[in-house]
Amino acid sequence: MPGSEDSLNPPPGTEETPSASPTNSSSDLVATLLTLGRTLLLLLPVYLCGYLGLSIIFVILGLVLYLGWKGARLSKRSSLQTAMEALENEEAITSKTIFMSKKELPSWVTFPEVEKAEWLNKFLSQMWPFISQYLEKLLTDTIASAVRSSNTHLSTFYFTKINMGQKAPKVVGVKAHTELQKNQIILDLNISYVGDVEIDVEIKKYFCKAGVKGVQLHGMLRVILEPLIGDIPIIGAITLFFIRRPMLEINWTGLTNLLDIPGLNVMSDTMIMDIISAYLVLPNRLAIPLAQNLHVAELRSPLPRGIVRIHLLGARNLCAKDLKVKGLIAGKSDPYAIVRVGTQVYTSRIINEDLNPVWNEMYEAIVHEVPGQELEVELFDKDPDQDDFLGKMKLDLSEVKKASVLDKWFTLEDIKSGQLHLRLEWLTLMANASKLEQIVKINKEISSKTTEEPSAAILIVYLDRAQDLPLKKTTKSPNPMVQLSIQDITRESRTAHNTISPIWEEPFRFFIRDPNLQDLDIQVKDDDRQHSLGSLSLPLSRILCADQLTLDQFFQLENSGPRSRIYMKLVMRILYVDPAHVPIVSSESPGLEASIGSSVDMPPRPEKTSPPEKFATESLIRVFVLEAENLIAKDNFMGGMIKGKSDPYTVIKAGGKSVRTKVIKENLNPRWDQAFEILVTDIPGQDIEFNVFDKDVDADDILGSCKVSVKNVLKTSTIDEWLPLQDVKSGRLHVRLECLSRLMDASQLDQVLVINSLTQPANSDDFSAGLLYVYLERASDLPTPKGKPSSASAELTVKKVTHKTKAAPKSISPVWDESFVFLIKNPASETFQLQVRDGSQNALGLFTMPIADLLNPDCLTLDKWFNLSSSGPHSQILMRLQLRILSSPNVSPELHALSLASSGPQRPPSQPKTSDSDSVIPAFKDNDNSISSSDGDLRQRLPHSDPPYTDSPFGQLRLTVYYPAKDGRLVAVIHNCRNLNLSSKEPPDPYLSMVLLPDKNRTTKRKTSVKKRTSNPEFNEKVEWEISFEDASRRKLEISVKNSGGSFMSSKKEMIGKLLIDLSQVDLSKGLSDWYDLKEE
Repeated sequence: MPGSEDSLNPPPGTEETPSASPTNSSSDLVATLLTLGRTLLLLLPVYLCGYLGLSIIFVILGLVLYLGWKGARLSKRSSLQTAMEALENEEAITSKTIFMSKKELPSWVTFPEVEKAEWLNKFLSQMWPFISQYLEKLLTDTIASAVRSSNTHLSTFYFTKINMGQKAPKVVGVKAHTELQKNQIILDLNISYVGDVEIDVEIKKYFCKAGVKGVQLHGMLRVILEPLIGDIPIIGAITLFFIRRPMLEINWTGLTNLLDIPGLNVMSDTMIMDIISAYLVLPNRLAIPLAQNLHVAELRSPLPRGIVRIHLLGARNLCAKDLKVKGLIAGKSDPYAIVRVGTQVYTSRIINEDLNPVWNEMYEAIVHEVPGQELEVELFDKDPDQDDFLGKMKLDLSEVKKASVLDKWFTLEDIKSGQLHLRLEWLTLMANASKLEQIVKINKEISSKTTEEPSAAILIVYLDRAQDLPLKKTTKSPNPMVQLSIQDITRESRTAHNTISPIWEEPFRFFIRDPNLQDLDIQVKDDDRQHSLGSLSLPLSRILCADQLTLDQFFQLENSGPRSRIYMKLVMRILYVDPAHVPIVSSESPGLEASIGSSVDMPPRPEKTSPPEKFATESLIRVFVLEAENLIAKDNFMGGMIKGKSDPYTVIKAGGKSVRTKVIKENLNPRWDQAFEILVTDIPGQDIEFNVFDKDVDADDILGSCKVSVKNVLKTSTIDEWLPLQDVKSGRLHVRLECLSRLMDASQLDQVLVINSLTQPANSDDFSAGLLYVYLERASDLPTPKGKPSSASAELTVKKVTHKTKAAPKSISPVWDESFVFLIKNPASETFQLQVRDGSQNALGLFTMPIADLLNPDCLTLDKWFNLSSSGPHSQILMRLQLRILSSPNVSPELHALSLASSGPQRPPSQPKTSDSDSVIPAFKDNDNSISSSDGDLRQRLPHSDPPYTDSPFGQLRLTVYYPAKDGRLVAVIHNCRNLNLSSKEPPDPYLSMVLLPDKNRTTKRKTSVKKRTSNPEFNEKVEWEISFEDASRRKLEISVKNSGGSFMSSKKEMIGKLLIDLSQVDLSKGLSDWYDLKEE
């Protein structure tokens, strides 16, 4: 039927509508069932409450929690979406809101010194996919495995999805600080990260899934590029941290949805922010070293920029919060203050019922960064339930630093009325203790008027590591931690697990009231706090004697293992406000000011000197010019047709002074083996220059030059390199440079003298054993020969070296304020002399002192008024004399053992309060490659005792013999003799004659110098034989002690005694050093 066909076939141009498929029907059914299930699940709590007979309050409470969770979720999603739109359309939004409040504008609009950094944002956007790949690998390969290994319940922890998103962090504004220090650059980056990150985790064992979908982080990130160095990579390290806690918001998924419940959401975000703060918010830093030989602990916790002393004096016109008769009658308040500087929080006492409270309290806070850190004070009214807000104030601490002292009433914010009176003092950090006594006196006067005594110093302890701690009784490795205490303040380190050589690398800070009276007590314990692994008590007065108030060394632990020691760097800084540079803002309340005193009152006349910051900072570098090779030939013949050689020598220049080696005739590969000593300072940019010349009759020809940075020598202690010669075709120079450690232990002097005699090259002057630093401040009551004061100057002399001061203005109490330094060959035998003269070179006074007198005082230092001889009855000079024993950083263990054996009786330590465990010796290379020898790296001194005298009728000889493998020569050091016996009544004039047997031609004969009229001569002379180790091991060393002052009728010298040593019976690689009895001829 046609009609039926038309009805079955659709008209042209129309499509046949498909019938509903079974799949769509089933999905609709599933959706309906899920909706029904959710509804029943929502009604389930109501049913359970009715079934269990519970109150309807539980249902209402659950409904409130659900609605709060839902609202928090929607708020976070809305905030995330809004932040994304704001970052993507920053310029459009800024143009719309340009006339609105500053809070709605980005920092580059609000602050003119803040710059946009679109180039940096493009850089981050381009790199973000690759950074995301790195973060994904970090999460899956490192963090996931660490989580699984941390707990057995987390053994099935995995990241199921990691997507760092397409949104890179954005830098909204950048501010650069270049005016603070020349060796650093500070950048403040206003960071905004609104990330579409998605991270899902699963613990398969418990079918637990959780995750994060969206993160917001906003804050000010400070980036410090420090130190700037004159070598690649120019920037020594990068340090990152947030000055204040950033704002963090996380959108949770899975089971962690529960963290969005009101109350829990704040707790969760706060806990995560606390974890971030532990690494990236002041005082914590992330330090990334880029150059070698940087102290990582110092980068993570550098010295503070300063200390702010906060005097919380009082307040006035506060709001009354304690109302009476239901608010009809105004009452008063019970105010107290909360003071914050970074993470440091102080709370004042409560003043009851007073709208004009007076606290007179003092707090001291460490300032890590200026500009950036702020002082914040909030006032509250104490109530039984919730305390009422009474106002707040904020102040950038850079203003306090500029003013030094700021005494001011600050208007309280966010409150109707109220002012706060603060006195703020900026304390600079001094690296010397010259003003300590004055500061302690002033602080005691202040403490008599306040409840707290101000601090005179701050101590920073960099706890590095320990070695060879004892095992537990169960022979298991301990879990060591350290307790550091000063009086009633105790700090604890983290625990290092299952090790006897733990590494902590943690800083600790202590405020010190009087370093002369306080000790640092250290307890190394197992993590149960019961089992002690060692202890140490260190008087802080020891640090006052150290250069730059710094000790950087190993300390031997007491009540521990025989080799147990702990490595720390102790840095002390004196806290000082200079009265001469303090513009004090006048106080509006003189009564309050007078009530607490001031730390900047005019100081009393000091009893000791006040040396400058740079006093005693000179270091001694020992320069060894060893050899050269492939030098160019300058002495050509016949117009250059016949090439000759050169007569090379080297000139060393440093600090405006120069020295030169001997000339080696006709040699293109000369060997000098000479050493020189050069005084240097830590001023940047200094170099030690080496210029090689060819000696000629007329003008000497240049054979090349090279240089070494003084900074590198001071940093590494030793440089031993072949340096290519510049500006010539060929040639290189072999040099070794050593920066000597400066010790404060007089008991090491004999050992240092022995080491010097063992290591000194034959063609060099005697090595110095000490440095004498002199600071001449002033004189008092000088005589006036002509009845009028004259301009006085002073001459300071040690041996043949003389320094002269400038001529002071005419006065009987001239002031010089000048520093000098002397090289001391042997402090036990040299004398220091000071002569004061007038303008006509007439003597006004004389002071003479054996340098050995400095070996007994604490710190090897005398700082006082000294009486002048040949002067007026009350004539004195105020002077500081400071001795330091010099120690080489490159003493081999064998040579060190020889020096201990041959150094004779040890001098008593200069600090009698210090036990043997605290004594120190020069640093030397040992098998521990992790320990670098540096200035101040001091080691434990081994015990030594001098052998007793014997009854030898001819006397004794002290001798050291060894064969250093690197030098290829046999070395003998003649130290001294004692009790030499001679038939005549007159004392002999002894000398030593030595020969290696068998020696038919007497080519190995050596002699010492002659010592006049003594039976106990001191030689300390070194003799050498260029001989192979095998040949030396087959010889015998014959030593004859003779008297040079025999009968004038006979040329034959009188024999005193002989000694024969069979070298085949001696291990020359280790050497021998001992006293030997002389025998009859």
